[in-house]
Amino acid sequence: MAARAVPAVVTVALACALLPASQTAGQTPARTTAVDASLLAKANAGDPAAEVKVGESYVQAAAAEQFRARMASDYQQAAAWYRKAADQNYIDGELHLAALYLDGGEGFPRDPAQAAAWYRKAADQGDVGAQGTLGMLYTLGLGVPQSDVDAYFWLDLAASVKGPNQARYAANRQNVGTRITVDQLQDVQERIAAWQAAHPRPGAAQ
Repeated sequence: MAARAVPAVVTVALACALLPASQTAGQTPARTTAVDASLLAKANAGDPAAEVKVGESYVQAAAAEQFRARMASDYQQAAAWYRKAADQNYIDGELHLAALYLDGGEGFPRDPAQAAAWYRKAADQGDVGAQGTLGMLYTLGLGVPQSDVDAYFWLDLAASVKGPNQARYAANRQNVGTRITVDQLQDVQERIAAWQAAHPRPGAAQ
């Protein structure tokens, strides 16, 4: 991806030129994000699936928004609703919150450490996608200290379950495995065996 960098001054000038007049003047028209009343009632009652869907409504509103202040508010609202579900150990809420922290959004800065923490929580609960993502975060040292051993651990767990991304997890594990010692490999394999014994799950390779 050898794209030529655009000078920051030019980027800012173009962005300002494209903003609606009311936004450049510091005025943001009022708008209420539309959320289905019955869905909102379930979310307010503490239903984690509904809480995630309400959060998704705010993310969708932010993606379609042209005013920065409202985009930031929508992302903050989405994070708050995802957090409500995640605090109930609801994996989908943890994953949505982790992804939002990893990707960020207008007025919602990226926070790789928070993303890694929520992926870790879902991974500890056995979510394969979270395990694979956490393995890559350890590979890159993004949000966590770089560790090929920990990357191998999580990628191996992800690769042990049949699914559409199994081959990719296995390939990433093999790549990471070339950078760890024999002793480290033995230790991590013992960790993997202990985790699998404590967390039996369907679909795991025998």
